Amino acid sequence: NMKAKNEFRMTVESRSVNESFVRSTVAAFAAQLDPTIEEIADIKTAVSEAVTNCIVHAYADKVGKIYIYAAVYDDNKIKISIRDRGCGIEDIEKAKTPLFTTLGGERAGLGFAVMESFTDKLTVRSALGRGTTVTMIKKTGGREN
Repeated sequence: NMKAKNEFRMTVESRSVNESFVRSTVAAFAAQLDPTIEEIADIKTAVSEAVTNCIVHAYADKVGKIYIYAAVYDDNKIKISIRDRGCGIEDIEKAKTPLFTTLGGERAGLGFAVMESFTDKLTVRSALGRGTTVTMIKKTGGREN
């Protein structure tokens, strides 16, 4: 496995005010890859979806911790992992269906289709009652530094 060139970890509470904080922080960290404006926008969108899942679904009726890990690699890839210790997902394949929703109403699905379309690789691991980890990899056009 390739060694990260740089990495960071942080933990936030699953409060809606932290969604934009995490999104901005990961985007600022990704900036060292010299990504395009569009690539940064993609990363922000994907991170927003993942964090929103933790807030809305994983910890639906309580405040819990969200664990963020990001790493950049020499080949201009960024890996972002967003983990919770919430309720977990019963059926990941079903949850990845674009219009699947556990809540009804406006929010269409868990946003996995969005995350998949804005990143190069998406992995979702989950255990009922133990939480979910979403890992995304995005390759940037980055110029050599």
